[in-house]
Amino acid sequence: MSVDSQNTSPTISLFEADALQLDSGASLSPVHVGYTVHGTLNAEASNAILICHALTGDQYCADSHPVTDKPGWWSRLIGPGKIIDTDKYCVICSNVLGSCLGTTGPSENNIETGKPWGLDFPVITIRDMVKVQAALIEALGIETLFAVIGGSMGGMQVLEWLASYPEKLFAAIPIATAAKHTAQNIAFHEVGRQAIMADPNWHGGKYLEAGTSPAKGLSVARMAAHITYLSEDALAQKFGRSLQDRDSVAFGFEADFQVESYLRHQGSTFVDRFDANSYLYITRAMDYFDISERTGGRLADAFKSASHVRCCVLSFSSDWLYPSPENKHYVRALITAGVRVSYTDIKSDFGHDSFLLEMPEIDRMLDGFLQRSSEAREI
Repeated sequence: MSVDSQNTSPTISLFEADALQLDSGASLSPVHVGYTVHGTLNAEASNAILICHALTGDQYCADSHPVTDKPGWWSRLIGPGKIIDTDKYCVICSNVLGSCLGTTGPSENNIETGKPWGLDFPVITIRDMVKVQAALIEALGIETLFAVIGGSMGGMQVLEWLASYPEKLFAAIPIATAAKHTAQNIAFHEVGRQAIMADPNWHGGKYLEAGTSPAKGLSVARMAAHITYLSEDALAQKFGRSLQDRDSVAFGFEADFQVESYLRHQGSTFVDRFDANSYLYITRAMDYFDISERTGGRLADAFKSASHVRCCVLSFSSDWLYPSPENKHYVRALITAGVRVSYTDIKSDFGHDSFLLEMPEIDRMLDGFLQRSSEAREI
């Protein structure tokens, strides 16, 4: 199944006249972008909120997913009368460059060959993704975003907006993220990439031409990554050492424990909605992310043009993927750059994925910040 064929959101073609210049030195033209819009842009075009999705996310932040039919990944927050109120705001979410649900990536056909890009697709960065988002916003007639919001890799995109396009922002909300990827982050991603590339059905990245799918490798990659999204306490509370549908261990290698069954389910369902090569490219983009590198290691200098932007930062006490000290690091840099920042480290036992869960403190922080910011902008 080609994931692209399942896309039901609007798609726009950008960079047709002037190619997108990538950080790698390569260029792309045209660039197709799948996106969703909820709510209506006001006459002043001052109420637009851009939602940035995480690694395995997509533009269906509030819509039912076209492949899984599950509710949007942030549907509890986005909608009429909700905290991100679509009766008040125009909410936009786009599929990132390199992904597989309507936006140009390795699973899309290369117009020069008529075949899927595969590994001929150029390597991309978070900055490249945000450059495409900025072009989308411009094409939609929006000069300045009221806010850009995202967690995890979505938070990286928010930080990139602050560094690259601060003049286009009024407010920013990065959640559970970091200004660069650590060695541990890169290591976990490499395990996942190697699992995909070791699958005999990967065919050097040309599995779509071969009519196969490296499903087993992608499933293992998802299993390994999913462990990092949870905390030890969350795993202990949810599963402990409970057995799966049996009274005693089977002395074999089936899923004896509930946690094993859970991870296998996460892996097997993931392959139905995501492209393996996209996983390689997007994880690599995250690995290359290091905002301070472009300013000689001085992170605050990267944000020096963003002093007018209002920021709200959330982190979670049990997040060991992007732990609280990493969030505090870029908070200090923002403050040094003169940015007004509200910061809360939320007590949570649920690890990195806390930002996707129903937590009253998240709701209070987001609601209060958006209300104060909308009053300041007179929306």
